[in-house]
Amino acid sequence: MAIPLSYNLRNLVVRKTTTLMTALGIALTVAVLLAILALVNGLRVTLSTSGDPLHVIALRKGATSEVVSLFTRSQFQDLKFKPGIAAGRDGQPLASLEVISVINLASVDNPGGTNVTVRGLMPAGIELRHNVRLAEGRWFNPSRREVVVGKSVAGRFPAARLGRKIRIARSEWDIVGVIDAARGAQDSEIWGDLYQVSSDLDRSEVVSSAVFQVTDAVTAKALISNINNDRRLELTASSEKDYYDEQTSSAAPLEFIGLMVAIIMAVGSSFAAMNTMYAAVARRAREIGTLRVLGFSRFSILLSFFVEGVLLSALGGILACLLVLPLNGITTAIGSTNFADLAFDFHLTPQIMLTGIAFALLLGGVGGLFPAGTASRKEILTALREA
Repeated sequence: MAIPLSYNLRNLVVRKTTTLMTALGIALTVAVLLAILALVNGLRVTLSTSGDPLHVIALRKGATSEVVSLFTRSQFQDLKFKPGIAAGRDGQPLASLEVISVINLASVDNPGGTNVTVRGLMPAGIELRHNVRLAEGRWFNPSRREVVVGKSVAGRFPAARLGRKIRIARSEWDIVGVIDAARGAQDSEIWGDLYQVSSDLDRSEVVSSAVFQVTDAVTAKALISNINNDRRLELTASSEKDYYDEQTSSAAPLEFIGLMVAIIMAVGSSFAAMNTMYAAVARRAREIGTLRVLGFSRFSILLSFFVEGVLLSALGGILACLLVLPLNGITTAIGSTNFADLAFDFHLTPQIMLTGIAFALLLGGVGGLFPAGTASRKEILTALREA
């Protein structure tokens, strides 16, 4: 015969102060885990939105990112006529030669300055970025020193808002528009005309990368293989999606540290839950004896106290979700392999919250198992005498 669940619920309510303190300890542990998972998930969402599997990006062989890649414009002339590249609206190959640099701007969070990516690109570069739209203002005029800024840049950097001027290299540039990349990495960039940006950066002969639109996935693989095997070019190519997937490496140390902190805190929370349940067993010796007299088996008592520990941890898991919920949608930034900050939002999903609750239940199960075993092993007379 099983002990009714109402018995466990009543005991948790009666010991409300102890219950809340233990649940809060578990909640703080689980909240750390949830915050780290939401942060890493937000970064992954941003990078997965940024990359298109039908885009091929070419860099100098050995370069790990665009900002450290340099190759000549003559190499691009050989690249853009390779088979498989889609045609743009003007009938020309949909290929963009691009130059990447970083500038330092004072942000809301860091008045001392933060690195921001500046991208000089061709008109084709705008056409092939299907996830980017103009949110405010207008596109830059290629014959002038004008730029558009990502939505995140405009929000985080007071000097980079619509209608203002920013300094790039040796010139002042007018900000004429704000772009929205649907939470993609382009929200953290400043875009201008390739030739104007190259001129100010004194990089008229060399560029950083080339991006191509292809017709299908099979063609993308063939073009990547073609570029990688062309020894004359000394370039390496990959799909844009793979390129951005590799950028998540910047979050790996943060994820590792966060998980280690969560594990260390989990050990402490398990002991806290265990102490709470041991104290409950000691205070309720007469109850345990009475339950045995009424005919409840040792297994029923073990199961009852174990369930009580799990209920306690479930409460902690729910509290953790409530504590972390306000973080959802908050924008933060992390250094990327381009040596500039990449902005993204905390992204808390139902799956992440379920993971947190499951983690809390594991803590409660571990913390409640041993006290439950102690309660079930008590002899009837001994339990009644201890009371």
